Amino acid sequence: MLKKAFLIFIFTIFISLCCHGFSIWAFTETNELIQTDAAIVLGAAVWEDEPSPVFRERIRHSIWLYENGYVDKIIFTGGRSETDLYAESEVARNYALAVGVPEYDVLIETKSTITEENLKEALSVSDLEGLETFTLVSDPLHMKRAMVMAQHLGMEAYSSPTPTTAYTTLATKVPFLLRELMYYMGYLVLVPFRA
Repeated sequence: MLKKAFLIFIFTIFISLCCHGFSIWAFTETNELIQTDAAIVLGAAVWEDEPSPVFRERIRHSIWLYENGYVDKIIFTGGRSETDLYAESEVARNYALAVGVPEYDVLIETKSTITEENLKEALSVSDLEGLETFTLVSDPLHMKRAMVMAQHLGMEAYSSPTPTTAYTTLATKVPFLLRELMYYMGYLVLVPFRA
């Protein structure tokens, strides 16, 4: 009897993981091109004073949204690790300014290190600017978790994943998906314990 209950439990967990994994994968196609006050670009690695290929695609997509009138401003997120010369958001801002985005439409925060902090710090910046609606920009497989976090923070947010990404093959997509699934499930489990 105990063995049967254990097997049912394991099977239930497996089905749950499969369902959530599929929802993360399916959400990659959700691109809500709606006019909002600002794009929030979720941080990623930088290489000295240059964005990594992953971060560069996020930056480029936010600039495309800005240039095509979908967002009025861009908020770059991401702090600085002990080994970095610049915060992720500073590198992103410099990239955007170099390609012609006006400085007055580029905002940054330099404190965050993880996705949830990216969003919270971006909210702090947006409050000072009176911004109320947001387009989240990140890699496609990251969008589901980011959007759930934004909803829990009470944000009016829309999804716009990068159309290009460094994760193009199954060999790169599957590890990213598994990592996202682990973080996503962990976040859902901990939500009831958050303030």
